[in-house]
Amino acid sequence: MRRQDGEVPLRGGRVTSGVVRVGNTVRRPVTEASPFVARLLGHLERRGFAGAPRHLGLDAAGRDTFSYLPGQVPARFRRWTDAQVAAAGVLLRSLHDATRGCAPAGASPVVCHHDPGPNNAVFRDGLPYAFIDFGTAAPGDPLEDVGYAAWTWCVSSRATAPPASAQAAQVRILADAYGLEACARGELVDAMLDRQTRNASWWRQRLSDTELSFSDAKLIASRVEWSGREHAYTSAHRSTFETALLVTRPLSR
Repeated sequence: MRRQDGEVPLRGGRVTSGVVRVGNTVRRPVTEASPFVARLLGHLERRGFAGAPRHLGLDAAGRDTFSYLPGQVPARFRRWTDAQVAAAGVLLRSLHDATRGCAPAGASPVVCHHDPGPNNAVFRDGLPYAFIDFGTAAPGDPLEDVGYAAWTWCVSSRATAPPASAQAAQVRILADAYGLEACARGELVDAMLDRQTRNASWWRQRLSDTELSFSDAKLIASRVEWSGREHAYTSAHRSTFETALLVTRPLSR
């Protein structure tokens, strides 16, 4: 739907509502995370990292304003090609490398996006080239993001999904593209399981919001249940994922 004032509501953004496009910019309501996001995106711009929007300040309505990144943002999770998974791994590594030792990272190794799934990736020519929605970004350990990415780009508990062996092969592709060190590969499945647990917990906390409509509460409950199914699936096929990760095929960087 296009508004008369030129604002085009943008779908997606499972956490923040009221996000709109105005010309070549994106406007979104200010949150507690806004100052950190502005600081982080300013750092990424100075580092020459092209895989994130630029923070352009506040508009007349007091909303955060970002540069618009042209391309497609997937409406839902699905099966991704090996090339798409590899591109996501390279993009995530580039983001982490751009934040190593920076002030926003503090004492942590990097700044994590904390939601680097396909739903927060912009695709161009069929491949992800940028991440958006840095509202959950915070200092952290790289495995937090790699675990989340391995889960959301490669793993699915759906009955129609490819077998665990095929999913595990893509987890390896993502780890190889990221350049994950051998010592960290042994911890990747645990990182995936941890992010699934944390995702369920995060959505479960949203259920305590007394202002939720019935439909919103039902949707959030389904996300809690989905995270639990994903955790059970990953745990049941743990050995398959771990075995695949032993086969390393690092990409040239």
